[in-house]
Amino acid sequence: MAQTQVEVTKTTPSRMPDVWQSFRSDMDRLFDRFAGGFSLPSLRRMFDAEPAWRPDSSLSFSAPAVDVTEDEKTYKITAELPGLEQKNIDVTVSGDMLTLKGEKRFEKEEQDKNRYMSERAYGSFQRSFVLPDGVDRDKIAADLSKGVLTITLPKTVEAQKPQKRIEVKTAA
Repeated sequence: MAQTQVEVTKTTPSRMPDVWQSFRSDMDRLFDRFAGGFSLPSLRRMFDAEPAWRPDSSLSFSAPAVDVTEDEKTYKITAELPGLEQKNIDVTVSGDMLTLKGEKRFEKEEQDKNRYMSERAYGSFQRSFVLPDGVDRDKIAADLSKGVLTITLPKTVEAQKPQKRIEVKTAA
């Protein structure tokens, strides 16, 4: 029986393998979640010379980008909510406050003969807006289309009246 000798040499890679880099990014994200509002640095920022920024993962989820517009008859709040379904979005009005809440869940499993991979991510957000005077609260509507939520806040008849221009006079 022939024996084969294999020489093993230890080398230090200049970069971490992608699997470990991914694991480390996930752990950084986990620590950042727990740090929350306390502004604690992540392990990456404490121990590495690498830049503190990193591209957002497809699993991260934060408060949505929102646009607020006004025309003669309505105010509109538009929020980008890609991947969210109607059942995961809650819009409520309480007093002078409109609240938009949402939760995103991502689950992915892959399995083949030699490998099993499972990913899960959960995220929620809440945004609140003070309603301006003149909003008809009974006619507020919300519509979700292609990942964009549009909340329409119709103005009351009184609020739709044209503005009256007042002349500014100079004191003599």
